Amino acid sequence: MILPLLFLFLNLSFLFYSSIARAPANHLSKHADYIDSIHGNQGRRLYSDNFQMSEKEYIAMLEKLAQGYMSNSDLEKAMKEFNGRCGNISRIYSIGKSVLGVPLWAIEISDKPGESEAEPAFKFIGNVHGDEPVGRELLLLLANWLCDNYMKDPLATLIVKDVHLHILPSMNPDGYSLRRRGNANNIDLNRDFPDQFFPMNDDMDLRQPETKAIMNWLEGVHFTASASLHGGALVANYPWDGTEDRKKNYYGCPDDNTFRFLASLYSKSHYNMSLSNEFPGGITNGAAWYPIYGGMQDWNYIHSGCFELTLEISDNKWPNASELPTLWEYNRMSMLNLVAGLVKTGLHGRIISSENGRPLPASLAIKGINYTIAAGKKFADYHRLLAPKENYEVIATMQGYRSKIACVMLGEGAVTVDFVLDPETTHEGSQLLEDSGCYFESKTTLQMIDFLPDPQLEVFLLTFSVLGFLLFLVKWRAKLVHPNQKQTPVPKRAVV
Repeated sequence: MILPLLFLFLNLSFLFYSSIARAPANHLSKHADYIDSIHGNQGRRLYSDNFQMSEKEYIAMLEKLAQGYMSNSDLEKAMKEFNGRCGNISRIYSIGKSVLGVPLWAIEISDKPGESEAEPAFKFIGNVHGDEPVGRELLLLLANWLCDNYMKDPLATLIVKDVHLHILPSMNPDGYSLRRRGNANNIDLNRDFPDQFFPMNDDMDLRQPETKAIMNWLEGVHFTASASLHGGALVANYPWDGTEDRKKNYYGCPDDNTFRFLASLYSKSHYNMSLSNEFPGGITNGAAWYPIYGGMQDWNYIHSGCFELTLEISDNKWPNASELPTLWEYNRMSMLNLVAGLVKTGLHGRIISSENGRPLPASLAIKGINYTIAAGKKFADYHRLLAPKENYEVIATMQGYRSKIACVMLGEGAVTVDFVLDPETTHEGSQLLEDSGCYFESKTTLQMIDFLPDPQLEVFLLTFSVLGFLLFLVKWRAKLVHPNQKQTPVPKRAVV
């Protein structure tokens, strides 16, 4: 009778601790406690008010659960072995070091690893919190699956050939080895990024080395999208994570529709995430769940043009290692579809100069969405994630060039639009036509409209009017010469 009661005791305590991944734990740093206190929300409690487990007891329990998981040295060895086996489509590199000097190893998977291409880049980050190790295991399984199925499975082949996928299995190796949420300095790394609402984490010298490594990483690689893997719930979380008034309510970012689409893409591909009773459709706005500040997700979108999701992929933070194969099968298609979505949906193309064909690192804006992305500096390629089945007015702008608009009717698949911008010919600069909006009356996928300066517009309209008048005269004269001749109908051509 004693052994079953002891087993029940341990499971109940673990259940209370595992209730939430993003919420602050009791043993977090003062820094994280202060962040959570300023908005009056402690999140879901990790312990019952009537039931407590000491940190020592909890770590002892985790030590037993850690059996079957890779240690930090095991993880490094596994990554190097993967690279040795799959070196033709991968490379391994470090983005920095942890507080205790452990390298933050990353894998790049591509048909041309290490080379710059006009392709979108995606990153997966695992083990942001040290006591949520499922992500680091699943990311190694993902890398090996892509290697084993490249040129065999169409989804694996698409990802390797058309995406540069970067995988950082462990952002917090110190926290993992210490069996706790925070890093070696006991700082919650998902509260350590600069925040948009409150002046915090702005001092680079006070920032954690793991946080600095992520921020420097994004300066070197232009990521289109990313996801961080957490544990303690089962839901796809999207921005914003915080609110201006510090209250818990839905607070969407400018690309709210697109993020809902991306979160649903993951959730609906999952074995049972979309069936959640707590989160309709298996997705949630972060601030509607509970606000956090200094999170990595919002920082990615604001400062790096990277669309990031926070994925809670396991109800238990630290499930028994025997459950890992099942968790991999539950999440495999979600992970693959999310990465493949970079090329299977959205708007893609390049922006070049009509004068010499030179790539232009121009800006790309969507009318009605207060968010602008920049084309790549080397190839001027852009990859704009957008919710499907919508009409979009897309504007490409570059200083010294006339702007151009594309009216895009986006379906289920991706649309490619290359912008060719003309240099300005007037000193006044480019001016938008007053009535140059998209009307989407045509069933064509794409309409292109130049933004012409006023003098050119006048010449264009005058020329058009003269040609129209001459055409009218020709037809009128033809009728006089052949009054009874019937004209043969001409088939209509689709406007492209």
